[in-house]
Amino acid sequence: MAPLQQIAALCWRKRKGAVEVLLVTSRETRRWVIPKGWPMEGLADFNAARREAFEEAGVEGRMRREPIGQYFYEKRGKKEVLPVNVTVYALEVVKKLKSWPEAKQRERSWFSPHDAMLRVAEPGLKDILSTFTG
Repeated sequence: MAPLQQIAALCWRKRKGAVEVLLVTSRETRRWVIPKGWPMEGLADFNAARREAFEEAGVEGRMRREPIGQYFYEKRGKKEVLPVNVTVYALEVVKKLKSWPEAKQRERSWFSPHDAMLRVAEPGLKDILSTFTG
């Protein structure tokens, strides 16, 4: 089976001269992840990633139109495991909202890219975080 395609937003900011990235917990397993979802009809992929950042992490900002990388993971469903390729776009956070669509379903927290790398499970996402400089 060919991998399915998802898009994701690596949300980041500079704080006291250092880059920080925003992770959110997944709804079911509570693992640390970056906001991601399926492409949306009528939206360019980078804008779909921007929408995921708003819905899942409650942030808005400047989105790069070119991807910063891709990673692979296996999405576990009730009956099957689906291969998924995720294209990642960087979003520089300029506004963190107090209320957002999935606020009651997720936690969000800022980490250095190195600490974020230690918290996520996907090897490809770890690779992206290991070299991310903003």
